[in-house]
Amino acid sequence: MARYTGPKSKVSRRFREAIFGRDKALERKNYGPGMHGNSRRRPKQSEYAIQLAEKQKAKYIYGVLEKQFRNTFKKAAAKKGITGENLLKFLESRLDNTVYRMGITPTRRSARQFVSHCHILVNGEVVNIPSYQLKPGDVVSVRERSKSLELVTASTSSNRSRFSWIEWDGAQMQGKFISYPDRADIPENIKEQLIVELYSK
Repeated sequence: MARYTGPKSKVSRRFREAIFGRDKALERKNYGPGMHGNSRRRPKQSEYAIQLAEKQKAKYIYGVLEKQFRNTFKKAAAKKGITGENLLKFLESRLDNTVYRMGITPTRRSARQFVSHCHILVNGEVVNIPSYQLKPGDVVSVRERSKSLELVTASTSSNRSRFSWIEWDGAQMQGKFISYPDRADIPENIKEQLIVELYSK
């Protein structure tokens, strides 16, 4: 299963955002990584560098590597509508992301592992593919034997914000993917138009 396994704090400091969730290193050092720290003068970035950085940030946030990200972009470009918004809608409808959004796990990385370890059902069937694309109306639930896991009980009991495109039943530990989200409802700080411009070159 291909995934990013490098240092997380360096990535968060590079973008000055909590890419992988709360990071104490980012709170202590709110500047880019490197031996010269905050005193290092950084040259003005080119248009290409800005676009590339935005794509890299989106890949890190959703836990997708280049080939899969590019294929998702092609799918978004072929669909009617605004390509950048379509891209985010497809990333949001991934099974691992939806498990995270429902609050079943505390992070997307843990959601990816949770799915791959066969703890999740989609419409009553075990699905262990984190990139599985959900469709409106699909029901996502935790397997009966997995409902008592400490990771699940701790995450579902926390006061996490809920999202308009997802229904969640805490008693049954299952939710429904109602629809693809509108761009205004997606909280991620991603400038998707820069990604579209990068791939359009």
